[in-house]
Amino acid sequence: MASGGNPANKHILHSSIFNKTLRGWQGLNCEITQKNLMYPIFIVDDENAVQPIQSMPGISRFGINRLKDHLSPLVEKGLQSVLLFGVINNVPKDETGSNASTEKNPVLKAVPKLKTWFPSLTVACDVCLCAYTSHGHCGILDKDGYIKNDDSIKRLAEVALAYAKAGADIVAPSDMMDGRIGAIKQSLRDNGLVNRVSVLSYTAKFASNLYGPFRDASKSAPAFGDRKCYQLPSESTGLALRAAARDVEEGADMLMVKPVLIYMDIVKELKNKYPEYPMFVYQVSGEFAMIHHAAKAEAVDLRLVLTEVLSSLRRSGADVIITYFTPQILDWIHGGSKL
Repeated sequence: MASGGNPANKHILHSSIFNKTLRGWQGLNCEITQKNLMYPIFIVDDENAVQPIQSMPGISRFGINRLKDHLSPLVEKGLQSVLLFGVINNVPKDETGSNASTEKNPVLKAVPKLKTWFPSLTVACDVCLCAYTSHGHCGILDKDGYIKNDDSIKRLAEVALAYAKAGADIVAPSDMMDGRIGAIKQSLRDNGLVNRVSVLSYTAKFASNLYGPFRDASKSAPAFGDRKCYQLPSESTGLALRAAARDVEEGADMLMVKPVLIYMDIVKELKNKYPEYPMFVYQVSGEFAMIHHAAKAEAVDLRLVLTEVLSSLRRSGADVIITYFTPQILDWIHGGSKL
């Protein structure tokens, strides 16, 4: 036989996957461990409350006095990071979201306690105005209802600085205003915190129809109009690439795509272009609800489908997955299961 053998031998694939160990070697970059997970938590201004969220079965808002009991078993199972969202019912809202950066913000009360209770837990705070403004938009508006970008990024930088001073490890602006990464970085630098607080940019946040349950959970739906003038159009790859280039130039430490399940092409594009940046993806409330309800209806097996979805996210380039399924996933990992 000629040197090199039969060329057809290269195309025999079954020899690479005939046992479990061999199959595992084909997906080493798809494994899910505790370090690949970030848990989003809603913190409400009623300090003793646990409020189930009807549109997100199994998920609740927690008052500050209920957080430790909720998180302790998760930290014991290896939870490494959380993403905090404030929800206010009793605190006044106004046009500039002034209470986003005051002691009335339940997140600002929670951060120091979390850092005391769980010193090794990395705490990220979502930075936006929508949950604190009377109009429910992510920035400051002019008299005609249009975004005042310069005023908005100044205000967002103030909110980010408040979280940083409270002890947050990461500030995560989700507003999609132009220039907010640079404004936040400058504010952190001016206050001697630029080396102690990371900026996780919601770089490619699309104007999606999958946010409904979240807006119910956070009480942040816009009072009028929509957010299509500042969140990205779902059809656009170019704007996502431009947004990432802008955020990298302004000093973002980490990048995010949101939602993810129907935007994995964007994840792949950005990870290929910026491989040196940790890539976060947010499995948003609508994605959570779809998987949950499909499993509840016994249309799919939750564990099998979720494992497949998580693996696909890792394969597309995601380093960290922000998911409401984190407690369930930690149970599986802690129980010795490999995802």
